[in-house]
Amino acid sequence: MKQRLQQLGVVLLLALLAGCATVGEDGRVIDKEKKRAEVSQANTMLGVEYLRAGNYEMSREKLEKALAADPDNTHAHDAIAVLFEQVGEPDKAEKHYKKSLRLDPDNPRGHNNYGQFLCAHGRYKDAEKEFLTAANDPFYPVPSLALTNAGLCALRIPDEEMAEKYFRKALEFDPKYPPALLQMATLSYSRSNYLSARGYLQRYRESGQDTPESLWLGIRTEYALDDHRAWGNYALILRNNFPNSPQAAELQKWEYERRSGK
Repeated sequence: MKQRLQQLGVVLLLALLAGCATVGEDGRVIDKEKKRAEVSQANTMLGVEYLRAGNYEMSREKLEKALAADPDNTHAHDAIAVLFEQVGEPDKAEKHYKKSLRLDPDNPRGHNNYGQFLCAHGRYKDAEKEFLTAANDPFYPVPSLALTNAGLCALRIPDEEMAEKYFRKALEFDPKYPPALLQMATLSYSRSNYLSARGYLQRYRESGQDTPESLWLGIRTEYALDDHRAWGNYALILRNNFPNSPQAAELQKWEYERRSGK
């Protein structure tokens, strides 16, 4: 969800900058339609910011104003769809996702967002279609994102082979894409391919930042490979940088059980 909000913010900023009204010599706006679009985009930006802050009431107010000014504002439809999804109103969310894509069927970000919605509601085949539509768009700058989402959705079926296929395709587009690297490390570990898991984790650390999830996976991987120094280093970083994370609690429990022989 955070990922989608970040994308919406970038897209809306660009749209707002491009959508300024034309002004005549006397300073009056001479294009009312452009003015309405400008008002709509400004309210959409505010709606997204309120949504990020968790202020759903104000977010809805601004987004509804945006759509009142311009009912064809695809960014406003995307944003209010995310809002309705957040507050547990899936029917309204889907209505706006569909409206956005009817208005702009060539919007790969819209297809990716709708795919995530469909996957969250168990409609895996429909979600896969949306992710692939986004990934196959030659103008979409992050096909690895949509392909990784397709892989994550396949894991919910669950279908590990399909998931692996999509994670590998994501890495073909971007060999340093951190989410796909972490998912491949996780899959490798689950299959007891510990050397492979180590390799993906090393690439992940070179491309991204340590997370509680990646550090906990590193601890277990290096323990399985009997590298005490390596897993101890992962454990130290996890305890120091993420002391309140669930993974740090798991580490504490794991170390206690290991010492007590349980």
